[in-house]
Amino acid sequence: MAELRARTARVGVIGLGYVGLPLAVEFADAGFAVTSVDVDPQKVESISRGVSYIPDVPQERLQRVTGAGRLRATSDFSALADVDTISICVPTPLRKTKDPDLSYVVAAVERVAEHLRPGQLVVLESTTYPGTTEEVVRPMLERGGLRAGQDFFLAFSPERVDPANKQWHTGNTPKVVGGIDAVSTAVACALYDQIVQTTVPVSSTSVAEMVKLLENTFRAVNIGLVNELALMCRSMGIDVWEVIDAASTKPFGFMAFYPGPGLGGHCIPIDPFYLSWKARQSGFESRFIELAGHVNASMPRHVVELIGEALNSHGKPIRGSRIHLCGMAYKGDVGDYRESPALDIARLLQLRGGLVTYSDPHVPIVNEHGVALEETPLDVALEQGVDCAVIVTNHRGVDYDAVVRKAPLVVDTRNVLKGRTEPHIVRL
Repeated sequence: MAELRARTARVGVIGLGYVGLPLAVEFADAGFAVTSVDVDPQKVESISRGVSYIPDVPQERLQRVTGAGRLRATSDFSALADVDTISICVPTPLRKTKDPDLSYVVAAVERVAEHLRPGQLVVLESTTYPGTTEEVVRPMLERGGLRAGQDFFLAFSPERVDPANKQWHTGNTPKVVGGIDAVSTAVACALYDQIVQTTVPVSSTSVAEMVKLLENTFRAVNIGLVNELALMCRSMGIDVWEVIDAASTKPFGFMAFYPGPGLGGHCIPIDPFYLSWKARQSGFESRFIELAGHVNASMPRHVVELIGEALNSHGKPIRGSRIHLCGMAYKGDVGDYRESPALDIARLLQLRGGLVTYSDPHVPIVNEHGVALEETPLDVALEQGVDCAVIVTNHRGVDYDAVVRKAPLVVDTRNVLKGRTEPHIVRL
């Protein structure tokens, strides 16, 4: 651990996406020599040129650490033999059956096992179900004869990245760490102590894995509750946004969550399914969690119904109407459209014959979930004429005043137009 505290240890990071790249840059900025590994040659090339493709990693910061030789990128996994620590930050999506897909984790661990040597620390950061580190990762790493806790150290430390969050980032967000034993926990904490303000050691890898699922399931369930409340308020003729604002004045016992067109991204829509899947393996039915998932999954269809009702009020059907989506990313000010509700909204509208276009300054093209579209800039779409504009993502810097001025109908799913009373605005 002395090398970790002296920052002379060599750090390895597998996976250079929204989690891995900020982590690698944080280590390099702290003075570590960092080797980052990714199977995507474009990412490797970008980092080698000092070009950031992650908004949360400023270009000048990346260039500072690559220029100083503290961060290098490669697709050659044999480089892992020369590092002292390995953090695995690869995707953990769902299969079509809503079961966990650990193929990326398994592939990464297989490559780590090929080059594992005594004294190394391996940390899994990818979100997964409780038991993964002990039941999947550990046996794979021990096949070569080395033993976790004796010959090498093994831990789980969940990522807590919130893209586009200006207040909380890798460096100041507390880091939960759970090892397969007390020594592994201590070594992993010693590593992360060098780059984060606070580490939070827990008793096991399973506890650390469960922490991440609790955090995101908490959000998913509460969003499901407020989405259902939005549907209820609409049937009663009550403004749900006013209700939430008023409830938020209570200084205790209430935390504001807001309705929306559905969940998106690589965590919130997926993690509760990891938890419910693991619960089923133990004979436990997580009805509450799964119900919230059903409510959230129904929101894109509800938005399409709102669009249909709004168009009908103007004597138009969805079929043949020009419907422009403002935003394709799953959240504001990011370019990530994985699991974005905008994809489902676009697909459902197209199935009903709608002529769908979209604008998003962060997403130039989409080709996923049966939706293949290129971005139409907002000013171009408004000049060409639309029958309905739908605010799906609340990006900053978008001219929403122009949307209200030039679109005959506006469906606002994010309450971006809060306080506006024009009759052609329809809120979720």
